[in-house]
Amino acid sequence: MTLAYVTNRLDRRANDRPNATWLADLQQRPDVKLVRIAGDATLLEGGRLATSPGPMPELTVFLGLDPAGAPWFACKAELAEGFRDLRSLALEEALPAEELGLLAQARSLIQWHERRNFCSNCAARLEIADAGYRRHCPSCGMDHFPRTDSVAIMVVRHEGSILLGRQKAWKPGMFSALAGFIEPGETIEDAARREVFEEAGVRVGAVRYVTSQPWPFLSNLMIGLIGEATTREIVLDENELEEARWFSAEEARMMIDRTHPDGLYAANPYAIAHELVRVALEG
Repeated sequence: MTLAYVTNRLDRRANDRPNATWLADLQQRPDVKLVRIAGDATLLEGGRLATSPGPMPELTVFLGLDPAGAPWFACKAELAEGFRDLRSLALEEALPAEELGLLAQARSLIQWHERRNFCSNCAARLEIADAGYRRHCPSCGMDHFPRTDSVAIMVVRHEGSILLGRQKAWKPGMFSALAGFIEPGETIEDAARREVFEEAGVRVGAVRYVTSQPWPFLSNLMIGLIGEATTREIVLDENELEEARWFSAEEARMMIDRTHPDGLYAANPYAIAHELVRVALEG
């Protein structure tokens, strides 16, 4: 299984999005595709992504043109029979990778619009602009743009072992990489070092980048790292983690394969944390 939400072959056509006439023409084309987003779910028909066109609601965003040139849009919908959540679709590999990628784009955009109705500068109602990639305030003229929150997520190694933690809300037995939001004026590497020390009391030296993953719950970009610990003692922040442990390479491999005798396991294979454990074990 490959990481979910990382493959998106749409040409977003950013330079054309302000052109209202161009967008209106796209919506009238016979090959137009429209996906429905309700919270974390999308509509399926016959086990496939529902893309049949229909009336374009007020909250409709342009996603891009696919390799065949067909235009894709996404709209806000009401949850009903036939909707499936994006996490389950990823875990089951129920849709092609490129469809999961565009659904992550769609979900992130729709969710941002749902939370950005009024101007944070003057409180006036905002207007949708640039095919959904901008909200404009007609009162004070301020523009608002969709945000992506960056998260540093890291598996830490020390003398053949790796450090993993778990939160109380997770299913029993699941351990994952430590992670946290990157703060203003902070490098990716320093954010990762800070989060590991704050949550587990472990100091980290060298840090290297592995890969990244868009995470549409809520519009995050997970930046995956491997870190080398300079200390080993764990001092747990119980407000953040229920447990943090050093696992031997043998244990970690069993957690990846879900054969650990105690029922422990790593994060789901579609998540970046799972991939980071694999990379850390490869040395």
